[in-house]
Amino acid sequence: MSIFAISDLHFAFDKEKPMDIFGENWGNHEKKIQENWQNEVKGNDLILLPGDLSWAMNLEENYKEFQYLENLPGKKILLKGNHDYWWTTLTNMKKYLDESGFKTIELLHNNSFLYENYIIAGTRGWVSSNLEEDVKILKRELIRLELSIENGIRQFGNDKEIIVMMHYPPFIDKKIGISFIELMNKYNVKTCIYGHIHGHFENVITNVENSNIEFKLVSADYLDFKLLLVE
Repeated sequence: MSIFAISDLHFAFDKEKPMDIFGENWGNHEKKIQENWQNEVKGNDLILLPGDLSWAMNLEENYKEFQYLENLPGKKILLKGNHDYWWTTLTNMKKYLDESGFKTIELLHNNSFLYENYIIAGTRGWVSSNLEEDVKILKRELIRLELSIENGIRQFGNDKEIIVMMHYPPFIDKKIGISFIELMNKYNVKTCIYGHIHGHFENVITNVENSNIEFKLVSADYLDFKLLLVE
């Protein structure tokens, strides 16, 4: 069984939001993703989706996007991105998925999951900024990441390898006391996947000094709309 990842799908099945305005490679991107997914993923595989699933504004508008995922093989874990306006409380979203008959979709928010010998943890993250409000959000996101990691260790033990999902890149200035990378080092995280970045991939970061974490950018356009094999 394998773990795959892809982020920033930016689906708009019920909205006029043509993504090819961001580049010709975005033309029919949902079909490209579907074809690759069906060719690569088996029913017991796991797919990590760290944010920006769609342009929907509420859960009901997101029905076709959930249906798209449900009809593809594998178990899916979704994380919130900055454009996922449909995201509400975990209770409401789980209720909606259950009542809609979507059985292969899980949501990562202050919780964690076990897959094989891997703990899946994560948080959205935020932009790096000196603005007081942004620093406040960053601190909250740092707390959420630690809650997620600790939730996994408490449930599944401290002998599992941890994979962290983030939407925003974790490479921020140290203005919140401790960085995301320092926190991940504390828990011996070996892999961190992230998205959010589009179009400009000249300086993609895969590792940082004094850390054994392997960082993987999984934005859909960076991956040419093909799922990345993580493990």
